[in-house]
Amino acid sequence: MGIQYCEVGMLPVIHSTPESIHPSLWRASQLARFSTRCVDTGHPVLSAQLPGGGWPTSSLVELHLRQSGTGELRLLQPVLAAAGKRRVMMIQPPHVPNSIALAAMGLDPSQVVWIQPDRTADALWAAEQVLRNGGCYALLFWQSHIRNESLRRLHLAAADGESLFFLFRPLAAAQDASPAPLRLAVHPALGGVEVELLKRRGPQRETTLFLPLSPSFVHRHASVDRPLPAPAPARSLRTQLVE
Repeated sequence: MGIQYCEVGMLPVIHSTPESIHPSLWRASQLARFSTRCVDTGHPVLSAQLPGGGWPTSSLVELHLRQSGTGELRLLQPVLAAAGKRRVMMIQPPHVPNSIALAAMGLDPSQVVWIQPDRTADALWAAEQVLRNGGCYALLFWQSHIRNESLRRLHLAAADGESLFFLFRPLAAAQDASPAPLRLAVHPALGGVEVELLKRRGPQRETTLFLPLSPSFVHRHASVDRPLPAPAPARSLRTQLVE
């Protein structure tokens, strides 16, 4: 902050940055700073376009997909591999997690817990409890239909903990309002994905980002004349959490 005196009456004119007034303020031409810790995405091109230089913890991050399995887990692979021994939770994944594929991503299958509730209300309750408990490194939640009230509850629950929280939603839901400070659309592309920045605390970006991704485990190891072994599921909890 600098102080300069004007000529009329020698009144002080205070020059300050938006951040010095309040951490939630930023110039429209600049990326904001998240008040929480951010984790490097593992993709330098993407990290450079995100406030804080990475995925924010204690915050709702929305990833919008045309359909599941189009590269979203490979996009998150670097940050998930950094979990160490900490727990990674999955709620309502579209497919049973494969332990061999998890290991190929750098995750110990024993640290991955997946929950497949029968009702949406149970899935939302489980997600909220996981976030408020703060006992996991990251929560991945797939949900097709979710009301704005439920989004606000999840956003507040995420702020109570320190976990990474990724909510996978249909691409059509990108048109709906959301309290999430960071929203991305992930489109499949040859050799990787195209990432569209739908919402961030900073200037709008009209063009997409191309992120090259390594081939998936299936593409690298599947043989056209030999069937894949039956998938081995990670540990599962259906309708309740255990310590």
